Amino acid sequence: MINFNKLTVAVGVALTLSVTPGSTQAQPQNLQEKIKNYFLQTLKTKQNAELKSKATYTRNTNYATDIQKQIKNKDIASNQKMVWTAWCEANRELQEQKLIKPESLQKGGHGSWNLPQGLEPNATMPYYYGTKGKTDGKLPLFLYLHGSGPKEQEWKTGLLLGNRFQDGPSLYFIPQIPNEGDYYRWWQVAKQFAWEQLIRQAFVDGNVDANRLYVFGISEGGYGSQRLASFYADYWAAAGPMAGGEPLKNAPVENCANIGFSFLTGADDTGFYRNILTYYTQMAFDSAQLSQPLSADKRPLFRHRINLLPGMQHRIDYDLTTPWLKNFVRNPYPKTVLWEDFEMDGRHRSGFYNLQVLKSPSEQRTYYDMAINNNVIKININDVEYTTIEKEGQWGIEMKFNRSYRQSKGGRLRIYLNDQLVDMDKTVTVIVNDRQLYRSNIKATLQDMINSCTEYFDPCRIFPTSIELSY
Repeated sequence: MINFNKLTVAVGVALTLSVTPGSTQAQPQNLQEKIKNYFLQTLKTKQNAELKSKATYTRNTNYATDIQKQIKNKDIASNQKMVWTAWCEANRELQEQKLIKPESLQKGGHGSWNLPQGLEPNATMPYYYGTKGKTDGKLPLFLYLHGSGPKEQEWKTGLLLGNRFQDGPSLYFIPQIPNEGDYYRWWQVAKQFAWEQLIRQAFVDGNVDANRLYVFGISEGGYGSQRLASFYADYWAAAGPMAGGEPLKNAPVENCANIGFSFLTGADDTGFYRNILTYYTQMAFDSAQLSQPLSADKRPLFRHRINLLPGMQHRIDYDLTTPWLKNFVRNPYPKTVLWEDFEMDGRHRSGFYNLQVLKSPSEQRTYYDMAINNNVIKININDVEYTTIEKEGQWGIEMKFNRSYRQSKGGRLRIYLNDQLVDMDKTVTVIVNDRQLYRSNIKATLQDMINSCTEYFDPCRIFPTSIELSY
C-alpha cells in the first residue's frame, strides 16, 4: 500500500536490477520493458489516487524508482533515448482521454477533456487543436486563453484570432473554459491538471518542439497567462498576457528569468486597475533586469517587452504578441535559476528547471537562487514573507508589496545535473546559504534518468545524475 503521508513514494515491485552472465543480450529490451511498466504504474497511481480530491492533488508526492544501474558517460545518450521511449510507450498505454490528431486549424477540429471530478465537479473542457502553415518537422505550440465573456462566443473568437495571427508554421491549443461564475479562473487546480496533461501528451505525440511552447491570452486569459507564465516558466519559451494585470504576489517576476515575456495593456484600461498593475509589472521587470542583466552563462536574463498602449482601453491590438513570442526558444538548462515557489490554488510545484523539492523548509513561500560557475553550484534558499503596502478601497485588491527574506532551514533538495550544466568528469561543489554541503564526483545513473522523467515529463530533462542535500 502507498502511504501518501510519506514524501517519497517507491512505486512498483522490486524493480532493482541484477545482471547475470549470459543475460546481457536480452537485458536492453527487458530493461526498457521494466522501465515502461514502472512508468505506467506511476501514471496509474497518480490517476487513481492523487486525482480523487483536491487535497491529494495539491500534496506534493515525489516518486522514486527502485531501478538501479550506473551508466558510463559514453552511454548516457542511448539510455536517455531508451528512457524516453519507455515513457512514451507507457503514456500511450495509459487509459485516458488523448489529444485529437491535429489537422489544419482552419477546419476547426475539436475535442474535449473531462477534468477530474475530485478537482472540479462537472467540468468538461472543449478545445480546438490544429496546425497552421507547413507541418514538416516539430512545431511550436501556442496555448491561447480566452476572456471572460460568454464562453461559447469567446471560444469561437479564439479560433478566429488563432487563424489570423501571423505566427505560422505553428500548432494551436485553444480551450474553452469549463464553467463560468464569480472568481472562476484559468489557473485553478482542475485547469492545472489540463495544462500538465496537454504538455505531457503533446511531448509524447512528438508533434511539438519541446523548446518552443508559448502561453498567451486576452483579458481573463491575460490574467491567467500571467500566472501560468510564472508558475510553469520552466516549460515556456515565452509568454504574452494582454489586457490583464495581476498583482505581482500572484505571478512573481523572478520566475520569468530565462523566458521571453510580453505584456500589452491599454494605457487607459482602468478596469480593476489593469493599467496600474501592468505598470507595476513593468517596473519590476525593469528593476530585475538592471540588478541582474546576465545569467551565470552570460545570457540575457530578463527579456521583456511591457507596454501601456497609448489611447487604448480594454480593447487593444492583439496581433502584436505572437509574432514577438515566436522568436524565443527555451533554454532547458539555465545556469541561473530564480524560483519563488508559490502556491496556486493551494498547490505548489514540486520541481522547477533542474531543482526538485523533496522537503520544503516552509509551508509558505520559498525562494531559490541558483548559479552554476565552473562546477561550483551556489544556492541561496530563503523563506519569503509578503507585506501589503498598497490596497485599493473598492475591490480590496492588494496592489503593491514589500518582501522580506529569512534564511531557510530544514529542507531537502535534489539538484539534477547534466553535461550542459557541469563537467561531469570533474569534482562538483555545492554551497547552500554560504555552507559547503557537497564536494565530490558525480556518477550517471539510470535511476536519475527515470526519476527526472517522472518529475518533469520533458524529453529535454532526462537528467543523468543528481545531488541530494539537506540544509
